[in-house]
Amino acid sequence: MTIAMAVTITATTVAMVTRTKTRRSSMRNNDKGSASKSLALKVTTLAIVGSISLIGPYLYQEEERRRTTEQSSNSADQFDDLTVASSAPNFAAIKDVNEKKDAFFSFLRPSIKIENKRITKERAFLTKLSESGLSNIDSEDISYAKRLGKLYSLPVPSTGIEQTWLAEMLNRVNVLPEALVLTQAANESAWGTSRFATKANNYFGHWCYSKGCGLVPLQRNEGSSHEVATFSSSQESVHRYFMNLNRNRAYADLRAIRAQLAANGNDLLTKETATELTNGLLKYSERGSDYVTDLQAMIRHNKVYWEK
Repeated sequence: MTIAMAVTITATTVAMVTRTKTRRSSMRNNDKGSASKSLALKVTTLAIVGSISLIGPYLYQEEERRRTTEQSSNSADQFDDLTVASSAPNFAAIKDVNEKKDAFFSFLRPSIKIENKRITKERAFLTKLSESGLSNIDSEDISYAKRLGKLYSLPVPSTGIEQTWLAEMLNRVNVLPEALVLTQAANESAWGTSRFATKANNYFGHWCYSKGCGLVPLQRNEGSSHEVATFSSSQESVHRYFMNLNRNRAYADLRAIRAQLAANGNDLLTKETATELTNGLLKYSERGSDYVTDLQAMIRHNKVYWEK
């Protein structure tokens, strides 16, 4: 729905309500005229509010799409060629190991591409600001920068956009190789067969800490209150994973490794980069270095499946 369509809907709704109330008012005697006008005004107001609340999400999405196109790189690459499955296959029913691996990776790969494309566009905007020397920044640039700062848990300073802020944002806003994402998903969800994957779309072992926020682990330690987060879709789970690694201070080491690899001219989407980045995941699991070793072995053993 476009903004023009949304405005038309609002105008039409208001007009319909106004005409209806006018006809009803004309049928009443003069003693009730004032009350009718008051009622018509209230109903019209409610109609306007209701219409705005109904079309609000569409207006926001339309504006976001426009901003993404205008404020990112000039690439025409869009998400139209990517299709995310609405529901996961029954991975437990797939007995052939290679077939199961292929099905699992194929299921999540489109979501990873969507996240990396989103990040590439965000990074292009930040890079453009940085390379401009902070000149000619308009109110839309500032507004978008503030939204990104909030998204990545790094608010724009009260003094305004600065190069130091942009440098840290560029450290956070960067892509992740599919070999890393898919390997962790396979490890954390038992190749999509775990209770948390099948019941909560949780492929990365994300926790939440408010009662009722997710599924209670069957073997949760006494005194613990965490739950395993529930997601509406696999795409949301992948998105949370990307945001977790890109903004959580526990993975600052991973971001530092990635920044150094980029500075050295390495391709950040290769399996070699994925292997290097696992060294920044010591805090992802209580198993620490053993967990990292397992991830590295999985990346190596499944190299035939990686696109890079």
